[in-house]
Amino acid sequence: MAWPSNTWSVASAAGVHDLCDHADQQASHGRAAGVRDQLNRVLRGWAKQVGISVSSVQRIWHTHGLQPHRVRQFKLSRDRQFVTKLRDIVGLYVDPPAHAVVLSVDEKSQIQALDRTQPGLPKKGRCATMTHDYKRHGTTTLFAALNVLEGRIIGRCMQRHRHQEFIRFLNTIEADIPAGKIIHVVLDNYATHKHARVRAWLDRHPRFVFHYTPTSASWLNAVEGFFAKLTKRRLKRGAFCSIVDLQAAINRFLKETNDDPKPFVWTADPDKIIAAVKRGYQTLDLIH
Repeated sequence: MAWPSNTWSVASAAGVHDLCDHADQQASHGRAAGVRDQLNRVLRGWAKQVGISVSSVQRIWHTHGLQPHRVRQFKLSRDRQFVTKLRDIVGLYVDPPAHAVVLSVDEKSQIQALDRTQPGLPKKGRCATMTHDYKRHGTTTLFAALNVLEGRIIGRCMQRHRHQEFIRFLNTIEADIPAGKIIHVVLDNYATHKHARVRAWLDRHPRFVFHYTPTSASWLNAVEGFFAKLTKRRLKRGAFCSIVDLQAAINRFLKETNDDPKPFVWTADPDKIIAAVKRGYQTLDLIH
């Protein structure tokens, strides 16, 4: 199908870039749904004015790399020691110290044991099915430590995620790692990780060294990737009739991961990350 010669000029005249800017502003104030409705109306308006189909307008957007309907989430860290902490943690990932173990530690809390109200219907050659509603059978919390160099996971399910459970998990790590090795732990700024009793435990176990990620930068914690795989491959489509059933599924996934471990490899250039953050601050300053 040939597009009219004035198609793009009309689209441009309609204010594509102004619309994209408006979409960004609206989304930043939590009104992305209204922006999507407006974009749909504009799509139909352009198609009617030029005399082509809506799909043709969409193809023009695609050709010129325009995506005003999309919203991308972000959060810039306000940590004054962002650069120092970033380089420290990336250094542990890229060049781990000799005679030491680097662990990425976090907890995935409130994992729900959800059971569907009806079994999925068989669909040969088509996508799987599940009911939209479910029954809740309680929750569990997974404490996990990723050995960055080996790719192995130390994991333990517990009912809660207070400092008491975190200390019990630290004791599990202590028993698992051979004596004589320094243990560098990368973790976020969750209050449980900085509790007074946790600090007292650290004083009694000097081989543990904590490295906290910058605030609003949990993406630096390598174990988050493992949690994402667990959710996608085992939890999202699962049906669990009890907490015991849920914990058994998690433990099977832990075993499968440890049977075929994949070392964690950091590839991002910290200088590029720092430059991107600076650009983000500059943009925010212009807005405000």
